[in-house]
Amino acid sequence: MTQAEARAAVEAVYRSEKRRVLATLIRLLGGFEAAEEALHEAFAAAAQRWPVEGVPANPYSWLVSTGRFKTIDRWRRQARLAAAIPELTALADTTVETVLPETIHDDELRLIFTCCHPALAPDARIALTLREVGGLTTEEIARAYLAPAPTIAQRIVRAKAKIRDDAILYEVPGRAELPGRIESVLKVVYLVFNEGYAATEGPELTRTYLGTEAIRLGRLVVGLLDEPEPLGLLALMLLHESRRTTRVDAAGDLVLLENQDRSLWNRDLIAEALGLIERAFTMRRAGPYLLQAAIASVHASASSIEDTDWAQIVGLYDTLLRVDPSPVASLNRAAAIGMRDGPAAGLAAVEVVLSTGDLDGYHLAHAARADMQRRLKQSDAARVSYRRALELVRQPAERRFLEARLAEIEDG
Repeated sequence: MTQAEARAAVEAVYRSEKRRVLATLIRLLGGFEAAEEALHEAFAAAAQRWPVEGVPANPYSWLVSTGRFKTIDRWRRQARLAAAIPELTALADTTVETVLPETIHDDELRLIFTCCHPALAPDARIALTLREVGGLTTEEIARAYLAPAPTIAQRIVRAKAKIRDDAILYEVPGRAELPGRIESVLKVVYLVFNEGYAATEGPELTRTYLGTEAIRLGRLVVGLLDEPEPLGLLALMLLHESRRTTRVDAAGDLVLLENQDRSLWNRDLIAEALGLIERAFTMRRAGPYLLQAAIASVHASASSIEDTDWAQIVGLYDTLLRVDPSPVASLNRAAAIGMRDGPAAGLAAVEVVLSTGDLDGYHLAHAARADMQRRLKQSDAARVSYRRALELVRQPAERRFLEARLAEIEDG
């Protein structure tokens, strides 16, 4: 194996396994700081040894074992935790099979519930889980929250300190505690998926590995709690994932829903999602994730944009806004009205949403207004709206799309 091949292998494993490795190290070493240091030491060792020894058959186990043993050795050398040396010795002597059982994937589920503990502030729960489970950078989380990066960093630091000082257990809560803990968990999983489905920055519109990871975690949560909202979230993610490959063309440019090749949508994922939605609705409780999944299912079941039941979509958004009102849901409803009743009605609905000021910094709100104005041939107004959207957009693929639409207007 060449040095370049070894570096590529380490980078690939880092992207795919670092979150699972970290979750397991937190369980084995008892805290975030020790686990994070062990993670870095393990990958540093991999960068040195894999070019010589080759990539191990099970990189995940190798990294966990290496990080754990290096931490134990460091604790011994530094003569810390002297009273715990017998315990550390027993841990060091444990076989890989004992330390890494087949159910090791539950470590991430334990970590999610730890990060979403009720003792932590709601914003801190989500920021910490996105950072430690989702692997997002502080800057990416800050953009998702429309907050300064230092603010997000402080939330994460305080959350870790709270977990340490309050000795919050690293475990999945008992069934009686689940209802009070599940909302934050679902929100975190969905935010991780959203970052994979529509990346906030970087050259590519999607980050496949994050979407895959969120769906995997969603399946874990459903396996733990077979309730409408976990089922709805998993279904929603599967429906979005079913058309991921059609959202960009060969050049990496954005393809709108109306122009996507529906024959390429993953029908197995759609069928699974529809089954989950049907099962959830039999429970006669509908929350925001299940309602969003129902909306996505209408799109997935339509043979074309013209064949889409826009009246049903508007009705579902009306229900969603009663259950969980939000500016973005109102914007999406306005766009659906534009498809059901025409661009004039759609523009009027978009203007009502924008008049609140809640979405003034949201590029998609201005893009929606621009699209309605374009369809109404209000070229001057559309030009202003597209330029405002371009001032706010961060994703290159979305930027290129908006620039192309603006160029069409300016070219007449």
